[in-house]
Amino acid sequence: MQELGPMTIASAIVAMEQIWDPLRKKMVALTPEEKVRQWFIGVLREQVKVPSYMMMSEVAMKFGQKDFRADILVYGRDTAPLMVVECKREDIEMTREVLEQALKYNMVLSSRYIAITNGRKTFGFEKVGETYQQMKAFPDWVAMQQRGEKGKRREAMQQSGGQGKRQEVEHKNDK
Repeated sequence: MQELGPMTIASAIVAMEQIWDPLRKKMVALTPEEKVRQWFIGVLREQVKVPSYMMMSEVAMKFGQKDFRADILVYGRDTAPLMVVECKREDIEMTREVLEQALKYNMVLSSRYIAITNGRKTFGFEKVGETYQQMKAFPDWVAMQQRGEKGKRREAMQQSGGQGKRQEVEHKNDK
């Protein structure tokens, strides 16, 4: 029998620590970042009321020639990305660099919402016009989509110089 040194034993013990990822539907290594990811999946399900089938974890994407992975993606009913979430382990501070990482992913995804969390601090941002504004609280999943629909209508109105609303009102009055 082969003798194991202390580092190999420690590695074997860590490898045995796993957690069920309900989105990937498999056991995954319980790393410090994975612990935060699984906690936030629970927050999204229980507090934000996102159905599990409308989320994915560890989503691969390409930005230019570089491969990236978004920690969590939340989709809207229309299956378009609604929120991208970047998770960090608890000892990583929530800095501008963490937000910029999520914003870089979002250049590919074009989601309306961004969240960054380390399990101790969580920040949420909503796209308003061309910028992201920090939110005080996350709206629930249904409200996120309704806010998105209102924003799309507002943007369409601004692009048409307000014609869309006038036509709609005139059309309603014609009946």
